[in-house]
Amino acid sequence: MMRKQKALIDRRLGQMARKDDVCKRLMTVSGVGPIVSLLFKATIDDPNRFKDSKAVAAHLGLTPRIYQSGEIDRSGPVSKCGDKMMRHALFEAANMHLRRSRKWSVLRAWGVKLAKRIGARKACVAVARKLAIIMHRMWVDETDFRFGQSPAAQAA
Repeated sequence: MMRKQKALIDRRLGQMARKDDVCKRLMTVSGVGPIVSLLFKATIDDPNRFKDSKAVAAHLGLTPRIYQSGEIDRSGPVSKCGDKMMRHALFEAANMHLRRSRKWSVLRAWGVKLAKRIGARKACVAVARKLAIIMHRMWVDETDFRFGQSPAAQAA
């Protein structure tokens, strides 16, 4: 019975997301599905209340916590202020974008390169932060996600 209810809820959420122009636009990003797009739209509510897109990442708690005292200036883990559920959904979307997506994108290439240098989990958090910024900018500008051209395609 619970599986049937889950399937019914998933179907309804998918229908709601497909009817909404903003959610359809956000779902052009690989890894972002109906749940993440609806959650992002509900969390941000009015995209014009942020002066720039980087403020969205800070609002969601995806920026580094900074400790400053005298001459000490340390950058630590993410601040975790804001909506925990949205932060988790963006992390999962970034994880899917990095690991499951087959389509090349500039964001994915940056995340994979970063994962080799600092580790997969930290890279996922960094991609989630960039994903929040990109999704906000897509919403404000009313544009779809730009995958970019792979270096192989540019060389050809």
